[in-house]
Amino acid sequence: MNVAFFDITLVVVVAAVLGIIARYLRQPTIVAYLITGILIAAFGTMAEDSRHTLDVMATFGTTLLLFLIGLEMRFDYIKTIGRSALLTAIGQIVITSIVGFGIVRLLGFDIVRSLYIAFALTFSSTIVVVKLLSEKRELQSLYGRIVVGFLIIQDIVAIFVMIFLGSLHGGGASSHIVAISGTLIKGILLLAIVYFLSRKVFPWIFDKLATSPELLFITSIAWAFGLSALVSTKFIGLSTEIGGFLAGLALAHSIEQFQIESKLRPLRDFFLVIFFVVLGFSVAISDLQSIIFPSIVLSLFVLIGNPLIFIVLMGLLGFRKKTSFYASISIAQVSEFSLILMAIGLTLGHVTKQDVSLVTSIGLVTFIASAYFIAHSHGLFQRFKKYLHIFEKSNAHEDLPFPTNPRGQILLAGAHRLGQHILHCINKEKLVIVEFDPLIAQQLKRERYKVVFGDITDSDIQQLVHLDDTPILISTVPDLDDSFALLNTIQQMRKKNNRAPIAIMTAYSNWEARRLYDKGANYVILPHFLGGKHVASLIKDGEVDVTTMKNWRKHDFKMLFHAPRELS
Repeated sequence: MNVAFFDITLVVVVAAVLGIIARYLRQPTIVAYLITGILIAAFGTMAEDSRHTLDVMATFGTTLLLFLIGLEMRFDYIKTIGRSALLTAIGQIVITSIVGFGIVRLLGFDIVRSLYIAFALTFSSTIVVVKLLSEKRELQSLYGRIVVGFLIIQDIVAIFVMIFLGSLHGGGASSHIVAISGTLIKGILLLAIVYFLSRKVFPWIFDKLATSPELLFITSIAWAFGLSALVSTKFIGLSTEIGGFLAGLALAHSIEQFQIESKLRPLRDFFLVIFFVVLGFSVAISDLQSIIFPSIVLSLFVLIGNPLIFIVLMGLLGFRKKTSFYASISIAQVSEFSLILMAIGLTLGHVTKQDVSLVTSIGLVTFIASAYFIAHSHGLFQRFKKYLHIFEKSNAHEDLPFPTNPRGQILLAGAHRLGQHILHCINKEKLVIVEFDPLIAQQLKRERYKVVFGDITDSDIQQLVHLDDTPILISTVPDLDDSFALLNTIQQMRKKNNRAPIAIMTAYSNWEARRLYDKGANYVILPHFLGGKHVASLIKDGEVDVTTMKNWRKHDFKMLFHAPRELS
């Protein structure tokens, strides 16, 4: 048997078994994949060729992940959150580096080693955060968008730091400046080219390819990997992950965006499993006794200090406490770039193997802990929200003004995809929309809908839209914990004064629907159930009702080809 095939099969099987156990115990699956790598590395059964193959597969996973992030972003989105992401990224990097350097120095490390470790603690993991937020379906929320923009900027800074360190193999200060300046100029030119292609070229090309799903699939992959390979060459000097992000950004304005996403997501998930297993391999901690105390101290700094710094910055920019809290706990881990940074420092002789093991151990602890933070963010917010008012300005508004809404109107929470079909079926004058995606909220405001930008589970938002005097609440919120919180609020209303809205909720599995009914939902929308009923209603006495089908098709075409891009 081929040794590499056997080793990779072993990795996949162990990851699947531990993933099933984690899912059964309602634990984050990312923890199971990290443990898979740790266990296999501990037994030392992996051949060197197999390890190299897995490293390559992991790179495919991270590239596809950033490609799909780029697909979701679009240049108009970058303009919307760019300022917030840039300011928080710069502020967090500066403050965390300074504070981290001070803590590391107090632990007895020399100046150079302290600088490396402090910088390593500064960067957060794009891969971990995006994986966990996508599982919660919260990448499109305001905090999700800001965090992703923040992480992309951090990654760019990390790349330039590594370029600078790599240039230390030879040459003077002038050669370092030339190397960094050249890479910056190439990056800006590349971004300009991608912008041109996204507007003028790719929409036309991919419209032609849309008739062949197979060709659309392979062309999308070819573009993602091709651009990633190009930008990672010595001539440009960026990472494959940044190349994947730019490739996705170029296709974000294509009408085939969602089709490409749906086809690539399973492939991405498979390769990402390999990435987290490979990350687990790196945990070979030597001299545990000598690094355990600094590892605990610095892990606590990343898990508590880093979020505190970030929540202060978010508060100063005028964000509400819930958005700030959710964003801050999302970045409570070190980055995969942190491990690469320490590896470069080891090659240059600036740090020791013990320092690399220290950062690796911090990475493992913070990856696992932050997975729980993000998975249970709602519960954590409920526990700490009474203390968070100090991080919120009195005039916090999150960039969109709240309209004054009359009482007694139908309330729609979530106007993306499923929600957009619902809002077109209700009289605009009788509808109030709560939407947490800033681009969708802005578009609906331009169409003169009554829109409140925010999270329907936020008590302040509930008061603003008069939830207690709303006859019907239709929620397309995808997160089950948020739906439970909303139903708990409605149940309390029913107990107090018997005045509460009819609650129509949304579920994406039969199990979720049963749970929502148990929590008091009056009706649960199951999209796949509705689709079946919809098609069945076309069939009468064994024949298709052609007139009805043509009318539906006409309506669907209007939605598909004439809806604004922000809602499509």
